[in-house]
Amino acid sequence: MDAPDTKSLPENAYRQLRAGELYQPLVPAASEMKEATGRSVAWGILLCVVFTVASAYSGLKVGQVMEAAIPISILAIGLARVYARRSTLLENVILTGIGGTSGAMVAGAIFTLPALYILQLDPHPLQTILISLAGGCLGLLFLIPLRRYFVRETHGQFPYPEATAITEVLVTGEKGGSQAKLLLQATAISGVYDFFVTTFQVWREFIDLQFLPQMRTLAEKAKLVVSFDAIAFILGLGYVMGLRSSMVLCAGGVLSNFVLVPLIWMIGREFPDAVYPATVPIAEMGAGQIFRSYVRFMGVGAIAAAGIFGILKSLRIVAGSFKIAAHAFRHGEADGQERTDRDLSTMTVLIGIVLAALGAGIFFGSLGSSLTVTLVGLGLMLLFSFFFASVAANAIATTARNPVSGMTMLTIIVSSVVLLRFGLSGTTGMFFVMAIAGMVCTALSVSGQAITDLKTGYWLGSTPAAQQRVKFWGIVASAVAAALTIVLLAKTFQFGEAVPGDPRVVLAAPQASIMKALVEGFMSQQPVAYILFGAGALVAVVMEMLGVPALVFALGMYLPLELNTPALVGGFLAHRIAKRSEAAGGERGRSMRERGVVIASGLMAGGALGGVFGAALRLVPSYSEEWIKTPFYDDPTLSQMASIVLFLGLCIYVWRGAIQEGRAAKS
Repeated sequence: MDAPDTKSLPENAYRQLRAGELYQPLVPAASEMKEATGRSVAWGILLCVVFTVASAYSGLKVGQVMEAAIPISILAIGLARVYARRSTLLENVILTGIGGTSGAMVAGAIFTLPALYILQLDPHPLQTILISLAGGCLGLLFLIPLRRYFVRETHGQFPYPEATAITEVLVTGEKGGSQAKLLLQATAISGVYDFFVTTFQVWREFIDLQFLPQMRTLAEKAKLVVSFDAIAFILGLGYVMGLRSSMVLCAGGVLSNFVLVPLIWMIGREFPDAVYPATVPIAEMGAGQIFRSYVRFMGVGAIAAAGIFGILKSLRIVAGSFKIAAHAFRHGEADGQERTDRDLSTMTVLIGIVLAALGAGIFFGSLGSSLTVTLVGLGLMLLFSFFFASVAANAIATTARNPVSGMTMLTIIVSSVVLLRFGLSGTTGMFFVMAIAGMVCTALSVSGQAITDLKTGYWLGSTPAAQQRVKFWGIVASAVAAALTIVLLAKTFQFGEAVPGDPRVVLAAPQASIMKALVEGFMSQQPVAYILFGAGALVAVVMEMLGVPALVFALGMYLPLELNTPALVGGFLAHRIAKRSEAAGGERGRSMRERGVVIASGLMAGGALGGVFGAALRLVPSYSEEWIKTPFYDDPTLSQMASIVLFLGLCIYVWRGAIQEGRAAKS
């Protein structure tokens, strides 16, 4: 049976039901439409691997993981037309659900595991795979008993922004097919662009304008440096973030680089000795050194405080979550359930939890800790994973934002304090705590993403048990792909910040760097820069008092300025196109908005893939950036001017690509 021709959901899909009213999904429960076929599962696994690789690179570079589910839902519509038998609507749900697992698994991996490399603990690839795999399986298993509450019993009470977008894309299949071509075009352009600029010496990736005498004087005399990473990936990221969020992100960078760095330079240049935590006198530092030695610690404090605020705001939800989960485990599923309300059995869920916990326990025991410490660590991991599963689901259902960083930092702090009391410390303690954090972070990421899939399936008429069953394929594929990508990137890049004498390019890995700073401060005997952490935390307090998104601002404080400024350009483009679409109105305006988002998603996907391909090329023993070198590359003026012109070309491409279809719609 082919997908239904219906192009809209039932009228009561998004509102609360009246007394006695029932929601009938687009595909009725009595339908036997194809779902988890070899086609849908195979394409889902393939796209899951591709987007896992791309998301891992993007997250390590700028701290933002790609949301893969929406682009994959668009690709699913395009792929449906490749076959003589067009893929059904429910096959596309399965494909999207498996592929969308990539973003959640990557977030759990890159927010924590690179910290082990920064700490020079160098985990074995099998260890990184097991950490991600155990966390992902537990996240899904702990969510399954909550599915009926969040998806069915509270129908219309949560907005589910991301699930709504995916559902609309899948329902309006014809429009999604044309958008798939646009997505692939933008991906190809961005992939080629970012591959060449980050891999070879064709034109400068970074623009600092210091070929102008005035800008050079500001850098030397006031330590005020303007920097801009002119790549397609961050342009697309800023577009998706929007003007408001990109402005807040950039504002954090402005505070760090244009206020705090010059201020520290002005005050500290009179001190002849190094001021902790730096190892050289401030008078001998450049702007970048001041930022890395002092200001970045303030960013860490700001992000930690912002994450705690997120937890405090969710306390009421957390308290109710225990009752929901306990009720589901006690009563299980009812007999005679219809297809659209059938989960994996409670016994299957319990056996899965036991097996995942057993694997995690064996892993913890292999780290050289005592049986007591192993059991305590396992208990902490299971408690936090269960405790945060419903928080993540509720956050995604309400705002499409999952407070992953804050909950993981809380896990690290509590786990460190508890395990220190059992005598665990030093490098073994750091590895142990980061393994707990990695599993918890992955579990809560997968919980949040899975509820989006299940809500999409509920609206459209999928079988929950089928969605849950194939989701494990995505978890396995993404766990392996994410771990191997991190290993690959660790060989060609430095995570966190540059190590003296190491010529490799740095990937900021902001969240992992924060986790590293936290666990190192607790588990080692090194002094902690509490004043700098505290100053940053107070900045987050001020942002909360002003009603500004503290976590976004704090991330802007922590990230290098060159990663914030191009995002602002993308946000401004999104704002102008939104204004243009509002003025156009109707189908024309809607077409502009949709095409802009599709192009931006393609820029993110292609840019991230181009960066990963470049990283893979660096593993070739004879590799050299001078394999492809333009005659003007060594001239800062010409090279930076070429970068500016080409980046403006990308902006024009986004603008024209978004509005051209709108013009066509009018004619």
